Amino acid sequence: MPVALVPGGGHPAASLLPAGYDLWKFVSQYHDELLAGFENTLKISAIAIAGSYAIGIVLGAARAHRIPLVSQLAAVYVELIRNTPILVQIFVLFYGLPQFGILLDQFSVAWLAVMIWGGAFHTENFRAGFGAVSHNHHEAALALGFRPLSAFLNVTLPIGARIALPSSINTAISVVKNTALVYVIGYAELTTTALNISNLTLQTTEALTVLAIVYLTLVWSLSGAIRLLEARLALPRA
Repeated sequence: MPVALVPGGGHPAASLLPAGYDLWKFVSQYHDELLAGFENTLKISAIAIAGSYAIGIVLGAARAHRIPLVSQLAAVYVELIRNTPILVQIFVLFYGLPQFGILLDQFSVAWLAVMIWGGAFHTENFRAGFGAVSHNHHEAALALGFRPLSAFLNVTLPIGARIALPSSINTAISVVKNTALVYVIGYAELTTTALNISNLTLQTTEALTVLAIVYLTLVWSLSGAIRLLEARLALPRA
């Protein structure tokens, strides 16, 4: 069936866009502000991803090996974070901690909240990965003269981390996407910057389009890079 054209020879899809829609003009006019917001997003994402992996490896190992007290505290941490909304966690850090005399700036709350959230999920990812390593591997390492810590670092960690890699990829991607939620405390990352510009200029469609394009590109790039790493570090098939 032929597609009907709107008056003036335009395509019907064009009628769905608001009058005066000009994405290129929007980006050109506010590229400095958007770039600064994007850089802030990258900063908190990098810190949160690195920190959440560190938390996950340490606490995941503690849970997998049932280290007294640390394992129980890690379990409480995981249950608390995984079963409460991240927005509530952000509010607790930004508005709750000052009630106890602990004042954190917006940047610190931004990366800390997302890192704590990601760390809880990574803890379970790595607990499962380390738990999947055969007990025979650990016994063989001890038989070769490795101390327990050396056996973990040289045997359990390399194998278990590879097993946990696919699930940890999804958590890392979610960490990046959750950085958008720190707009609730006014930290000037990309989402906050774009929405502030939208509120001042009423160019809401352009602002949301920029957000969609940037986050899609960022997440696809991160996903592709980690998938390459996953393929390179994949365990050999028996």
